[in-house]
Amino acid sequence: MSDISQAAPTGPNAAEEKFALTTSPHFAEWLARIGTSIAFSTYQAGKVFFLGVQQNGRLSVFERTFERCMGIGVAPGARSFTLATLYQLYRFDNVVPPGSKHDDNDAVFVPHRSWITGELDVHDIGILPDGNPVFVATLFGCIATVSEHHSFKPLWRPPFVDRLVPEDRCHLNGLAMLDGEPRYVTAVGRSNVSDGWRDQRAAGGMLIDIKTNDILCEGLSMPHSPRVHVGRVWLLNSGAGDFGFVDPKSGKFEAVAFCPGYARGLAIVDGHAVIGLSLARENRTFQGLALDEALTRQGAAARCGLLAIDLATGNTVAWVRIEGVVRELYDVAAFPGVRRPSAIGFRSDEIRRVISIED
Repeated sequence: MSDISQAAPTGPNAAEEKFALTTSPHFAEWLARIGTSIAFSTYQAGKVFFLGVQQNGRLSVFERTFERCMGIGVAPGARSFTLATLYQLYRFDNVVPPGSKHDDNDAVFVPHRSWITGELDVHDIGILPDGNPVFVATLFGCIATVSEHHSFKPLWRPPFVDRLVPEDRCHLNGLAMLDGEPRYVTAVGRSNVSDGWRDQRAAGGMLIDIKTNDILCEGLSMPHSPRVHVGRVWLLNSGAGDFGFVDPKSGKFEAVAFCPGYARGLAIVDGHAVIGLSLARENRTFQGLALDEALTRQGAAARCGLLAIDLATGNTVAWVRIEGVVRELYDVAAFPGVRRPSAIGFRSDEIRRVISIED
């Protein structure tokens, strides 16, 4: 079992709180065996963490600070990713050539491009074939992409939302890509009034096919993070504590595993789902959900961290627990083929000295 503790200064109580990360036995071995590394974001603490494997086989934990960081969209091939922050999107590119290393890192992600969008409350991100990001602009309840001359370019909105206004009417949050295009989204409630989704948290959630405008599945509780894998749309039925899938033909949600925490953030890699878990906030948004009763029934307490679940069996094969200053996660991303990633941030002069030249 790995146990890593360090100071994580952020917020008014930073001096009193620590960041503590504990893993299941052989978690680093599991990462190495499936040939991937993991990143997760926490807007609550303003951090992105990268989990990889050192040359000696031990776990590597690397973090950077970004204000209100949320969605992480990884490009095919994992050579770049795009990160949503408070009012900007950043694209990071791996400047380490394939097969090479820099200080034992086989990926050093450097910010090379940004788009200033304004505060759109951007949630999930996908990457289009041209390399540009497509994202959920939750405040406006639409799917959008970047614009050369404006804050964003809307591409689609739910048929029950009649106008493009900054009112977060249905809490559109999750985006699933299929064949390089946005295809499925999750929303918390079918509402056409400002903040109306909060009244439908318990069972108003839905999965929508944006190609046909069909609502494929209803009756979900605060669903998040849809991902397409082998003909199924896997997602987190967060308010009930369930991880499972929807068959687009039947429209039925099938639970596969229970998540001991508020589940949000999902990456599927090598037949496994890596799921982010959060502690529930003490406000109305997270109160009165079926998750509370389910935790009691399972004899569990909500936790913050990661679960790695075998898609074939629903069994948990590895886990990460996070305690201290970090209490909520948003997104989880996988970097297949990357063993130990790092990234350049903006809090030091390092970014001034990292220069790559196109060959």
